[in-house]
Amino acid sequence: MDLSAINPVQLIAFLMVAATPVLLAAIGELVVEKSGVLNLGVEGMMITGAIAGFAATVETGSPTIGFIAAAVAGALLSCLFVVLTQFALANQVASGLALTLFGLGLSALLGQSYVGVKPPATAKIDIPVLTDLPVIGPILFNHDLMVYFGIALVAATWAVLKYSRAGLVLRAVGESHDAAHALGYKVVRIRILAILFGGACAGLGGAYISLIRVPQWTEGMTAGIGWIALALVVFASWKPWRALLGAYLFGGVTVVQLNLQAAGVAIPVEYLAMSPYLITIVVLVILSADKSSAPAALGRAFHASR
Repeated sequence: MDLSAINPVQLIAFLMVAATPVLLAAIGELVVEKSGVLNLGVEGMMITGAIAGFAATVETGSPTIGFIAAAVAGALLSCLFVVLTQFALANQVASGLALTLFGLGLSALLGQSYVGVKPPATAKIDIPVLTDLPVIGPILFNHDLMVYFGIALVAATWAVLKYSRAGLVLRAVGESHDAAHALGYKVVRIRILAILFGGACAGLGGAYISLIRVPQWTEGMTAGIGWIALALVVFASWKPWRALLGAYLFGGVTVVQLNLQAAGVAIPVEYLAMSPYLITIVVLVILSADKSSAPAALGRAFHASR
């Protein structure tokens, strides 16, 4: 066992990379749940985005096109959830679980020809002077664009929900869709847009895994991150900045356990591999006792004829 081989600067830098996919998915689901919709299909949309982004990047040679394709694929898959829950008024929990199973099966089918293929590398942003700073440079200023996009998305989501009219309407729909409908707001249209946004974010999170975090395609490679994203929304009390902290918690534990494995710590690999999920769940249970922040209409179907 050689713990001296663990570089704390690299560990913190990798933490941000490990946190990005779950952060993107969690922010998308947070917006969906703010509209009063519970979509448990995050895992399915993430894995679909992972294969769509990977395939598009390999075929075109452009990671940018790959991420765009992943966002589109996640949004398209969420359209199935829209049809089931907003038009057919099916149970949201059952529809979300079906979406996850469908996404896992579809991605396995589409990804058969991409196993073992190496995607083009995604370039990191080189910021003159800042990148070369000791300690701070490698931690904050030596990442790919999606890391910064994730942080910017958190800030933008927080600002829109807190200060904009669109955010106020979205929150109103999530609190009481009947009251919002009585005031003339298009409840179904608002929820559809929120679901599509959540699908696109989940697709981006999946593509980040297959293109940057683990640059390859492997069936089921999201490995439950979509479910962690769902839990983070509750942990965050539906607040974007707390979702960022929760994502960094999960990313940090993930990176630590990988470094411990590399250092040869005398703990079975299986226990180390499950530790990020176990520790995250324990923290979520402790910090999520207060559910008063949940949107009042969360999970309830709406019909305009009421």
